[in-house]
Amino acid sequence: MAASLSFVMGIIGNVISILVFASPMKTFIGIVKKKSTENYKGIPYVTTLLSTSLWTFYGILKPGGLLVATVNAAGVLFQLSYVTLFITFAPKQKKVTTMKMVGLFNVVFYGSVIGATLLVMHGSLRLTFVGIICAALTIGMYASPLAAMKNVIRTKSVEYMPFFLSFFLFLNAGIWSAYAVLVKDIYIGVPNGIGFVLGLAQLILYGIYKNKSKSTKSTEMMEEEGSAHLVEMGMNGGDDHQKNRSIIKGLSLPKPTLDRQYSVKNILRSLSYGPYDFHSTGPLDENDEVEDGKF
Repeated sequence: MAASLSFVMGIIGNVISILVFASPMKTFIGIVKKKSTENYKGIPYVTTLLSTSLWTFYGILKPGGLLVATVNAAGVLFQLSYVTLFITFAPKQKKVTTMKMVGLFNVVFYGSVIGATLLVMHGSLRLTFVGIICAALTIGMYASPLAAMKNVIRTKSVEYMPFFLSFFLFLNAGIWSAYAVLVKDIYIGVPNGIGFVLGLAQLILYGIYKNKSKSTKSTEMMEEEGSAHLVEMGMNGGDDHQKNRSIIKGLSLPKPTLDRQYSVKNILRSLSYGPYDFHSTGPLDENDEVEDGKF
């Protein structure tokens, strides 16, 4: 009975996760039409490619991990397509920076994990090693909405927290948490349990502030912070550029500095990028140092 229920949960989780993976498609349709990446950054797609690749590897190593492997293999295909399109249409400096990140994360780091797992480790240690890395990356990604939640509280506006993205991430984390309990997998359960709690907090905030947004925002703030809700889940239609244009937190890049060096702090920070880093609609914080070449 438990095995059948876990299989059903895994199938539902696959469907919801694929919807989340597919959510940036609208953004990339716009990029292809304009033949420009504009102010978007490629790092969230690169780090999500790393995460899905590692989870695919984990699913292959884990006995009975077929559903984990399949959904993340689909995620790899989505993210690989996004990264390829981003590099194709990005300006030269942004293209070079993204390619360096692909080499660092998706070739060097990912290759090192596979090499160490298969050549150095044996037995259950392999699954433990890969599981801890996957869980750590996923916790970092689920923590990415904290910036959006901070903006909601600060501005008393849900402009910066798209409802459908919050809802589907909450649903996704809840389903995979239930799956983890049924199959007794701590590496899937812990990060998704954290994601479920954070997702619930986002929905509560949305309920508190959704009716206050219009009444508390001045015209000046509206001009400064952008004018549209960003819903990447494909739930809204229309191609009106001005209507759908938003100032996206972390996506507006200053003029690149050519001699900027990658620090350990900034590399670790980039590993925590998640869906909200390319979906959120908040303005860039004063202390936000996201640039080409600096994270």
